[in-house]
Amino acid sequence: MKSKLFSPLSFGAIELKSRIVMAPMTRSRATADNIPTDLMAEYYGQRAGAGLIITEGTSPSPNGLGYPRIPGIYSAEQVAGWKKVTDAVHEKGGHIFVQIMHTGRVGHVSNLPAGAAVLAPSAITCKGQIFSDTEGMVDISAPREFTIEEVKATVTEYVTAAKNAIAAGFDGVEFHGANGYLIEQFISPATNQRTDEYGGDIVARSRFLLEIITKAAAEIGKDKIGIRFSPYGAFNDMPAYDEIDKTYTYLAEKLNELGILYVHVLDHSSMGAPAVPQEIKDSIRSIFKNKLILGGGFDKEKAEAAIENGSADLIAFGKPFVSNPDLVTRLQKDAELAPPDFSTLYTPGVKGYSDYPFLQEA
Repeated sequence: MKSKLFSPLSFGAIELKSRIVMAPMTRSRATADNIPTDLMAEYYGQRAGAGLIITEGTSPSPNGLGYPRIPGIYSAEQVAGWKKVTDAVHEKGGHIFVQIMHTGRVGHVSNLPAGAAVLAPSAITCKGQIFSDTEGMVDISAPREFTIEEVKATVTEYVTAAKNAIAAGFDGVEFHGANGYLIEQFISPATNQRTDEYGGDIVARSRFLLEIITKAAAEIGKDKIGIRFSPYGAFNDMPAYDEIDKTYTYLAEKLNELGILYVHVLDHSSMGAPAVPQEIKDSIRSIFKNKLILGGGFDKEKAEAAIENGSADLIAFGKPFVSNPDLVTRLQKDAELAPPDFSTLYTPGVKGYSDYPFLQEA
């Protein structure tokens, strides 16, 4: 019997050739003005065998470029760079969504372009360090709290980024609401202590995200929109809180009403983070009626089981796609997977990026 993991799936207006998703992974190769490069087009084109590619986190604003060399999608030059990427993927029969990620309080001022600032829902500094090309490892910068006008302007930046994505040829967008970045900073009471309409109870803390999605759907269509969550994820100094289950239940209900294409739930417990309780996954699965992507710690056997038992519609693979550009073929053939070189995950250049061999070359 043919595995469902490798079978086609209707996904909004497009048809995916398998249920295997290339997860979004920061690779830090946008070396000049945060513009996607020809090297990035080659890298994503190599991985067009995935059912769906979701790009690395891509900023909707100069303020969201907290890491070095991450791409943006707010300038004409960046849109033109991404067009090369989408063309490379589509020419090989692939499909690709861009992940829109504003780093918020997770950043350092030396990584930002002139005139940009580290901003957050509340002026609560993220504990930890971050890499800077000019200064090496440095403490994360203390953020300034958004004014209400800046919050509304940032919503508009996300919506404009979604429109830019479609102009660049993307099949859709994923808003990054996970891993402690800006959207999750608004959702969590640990990082959002505002007293205006964007802070307080679950409804208010969810408003930022739901406004973005509502307005983006009006511009590009709800069938081109996904959201990524990481409930209980501790990454980037995000502690658990009492209302977390109720929060994601509420979000699943509202997103279901909005009718977006998918919810993507990340569980980083395989890397030492707290596990996402099965109850949360089951709750989202039962409430949200469209597509569900699960990611984190999957191998072929676990992925096939999740698809077969209906707990997910698609499965996202991360690190295996770094070092195995033809991952789907290797999984189908039960071929050996090449291990990634962790020392080159975020370094500029070809090494550890587009130089991993395909199966027939290995």
